[in-house]
Amino acid sequence: MTTNSIQKTLRDSAAMRWTALLLLALAMFCSYIFMDILSPIKNLMESTRGWDSSAFGTMQGSEVFLNVFVFFLIFAGIILDKMGVRFTAVLSGAVMLVGAIIKWYAVSESFMGSGLETWFTNNLNYIPGFDELGVSPFYEGMPASAKFAACGFMIFGCGCEMAGITVSRGIVKWFKGREMALAMGSEMALARLGVATCMIFSPFFAKLGGQVSVSRSVAFGVVLMCIALIMFIVYFFMDKKLDAQTGEAEEKDDPFKISDIGKILSDSGFWLVALLCVLYYSAIFPFQKYAVNMLQCNLTLVEPDKNSFWASQSVTIYQYIIMLVVAIAGFASNFQKKANLKYGLLGVSIIALIAYCYMGYMRQSAESVFAVFPLLAVLITPILGSYVDHKGKAASMLVLGSLLLIGCHLTFAFILPVFKGNAVGGIIIAYITILVLGSSFSLVPASLWPSVPKLVDSKVIGSAYALIFWIQNIGLWLFPLLIGKVLDKTNPGVEDPTQYDYTWPLVMLACLGVAALILGLALKVVDKKKGIGLEEPNIKE
Repeated sequence: MTTNSIQKTLRDSAAMRWTALLLLALAMFCSYIFMDILSPIKNLMESTRGWDSSAFGTMQGSEVFLNVFVFFLIFAGIILDKMGVRFTAVLSGAVMLVGAIIKWYAVSESFMGSGLETWFTNNLNYIPGFDELGVSPFYEGMPASAKFAACGFMIFGCGCEMAGITVSRGIVKWFKGREMALAMGSEMALARLGVATCMIFSPFFAKLGGQVSVSRSVAFGVVLMCIALIMFIVYFFMDKKLDAQTGEAEEKDDPFKISDIGKILSDSGFWLVALLCVLYYSAIFPFQKYAVNMLQCNLTLVEPDKNSFWASQSVTIYQYIIMLVVAIAGFASNFQKKANLKYGLLGVSIIALIAYCYMGYMRQSAESVFAVFPLLAVLITPILGSYVDHKGKAASMLVLGSLLLIGCHLTFAFILPVFKGNAVGGIIIAYITILVLGSSFSLVPASLWPSVPKLVDSKVIGSAYALIFWIQNIGLWLFPLLIGKVLDKTNPGVEDPTQYDYTWPLVMLACLGVAALILGLALKVVDKKKGIGLEEPNIKE
């Protein structure tokens, strides 16, 4: 048999496998935008829908409620195992779309004054069992729109978690034995750009035409979820054709087994990594939901003249294009072998970043200021991942990431407010702190996830990841709710949502960083005693 007679498959074509990756990554990009679609317009939700910080935080935390308390995250893994990547991808897209539509209707003008609003006002004020445990996703006095939006967000959250594990499995299927690390890094980078996109375009649509309508922002998200579903459907047919070419059934992971839990939970290293994960991500993702409002409360922002370029609708588009230049040039620079091309792209990225920051200052917009958050992460994630692969020091990176996290939240709590009244100084402090927090956001994932296979037996690695994600979701449910409650308790009588004092919520998040730092140091000790190899490179040369 000659080499030419060997049948080529879609997977053997670089163009086809990267097209498959692009379909999956775009779907996750859209889901990340919808995930935080209300975060940049928290103040508008308060002024137009009557949500206080507790209602906002409870609704935001509801995203992972079913994953945590109804164990849907485990069921999603079982569905993926039994039905395969194709079916689960389309199912997750459909579930996310249904949840998104419900959330859109909940905040729309049509819901206001409807019979459904009356029903939600009079019901779901007491949930037996959950209320006694203090974990109910609703409470008496919670606005009806927030309750119904929480229902939609719960459904969306189920689909989003299902999509997350499915996309990872799909990437393994198409890139196994090839550029899998690069593919996963690229998917993560594009998904994180969704956060920045949300911060820029959610307020843009809410204020479009000079008339405030929060439902327009969520409608924008619903359109994106339709696109995500289309991406999954196109992927379905590509993946089906691949299996037809190979003659293989879909690769499936070992099912989650209850017996695996004992093996995993008996490992102290696993517990340290799992707790590090929940502490670190609880200090990042819930913070994203309040970050724009925090900046509005601590920066001196003066709206530009309505007739100026900086107040126009078009400036949003220009700023987003510059953001894409920052991300694409910076990310691409990591993979150039020629020094002049590498540093040329890096230079373009840095210049574009400075231009973006200048535009954010001129727009006097808290949303566009915080939108720089994922840009440095996109730039340095491949660098850090490569460093861990070739040099190691994963446990040390976890410690460094925790230190940066503590410093950033304390800066937001105590230093940024000092610069209120100083228009330039406050913006500079905010930009620097947000960019450093973004780099911290890269340090931990680059070192955390590759460490898990070193801690548990390869036979239970899938179960270990499922447990870590479940534990992580507990924090992602709890802390948006806690931030909202602390904010209300420490700001009694404050009616203007841009005048809150965020000191204590930020101190709470900094304390999570302190706890993560202690666990990181403990992990280094355990690593040294047991010889786990967390400080050793993943690739042995």
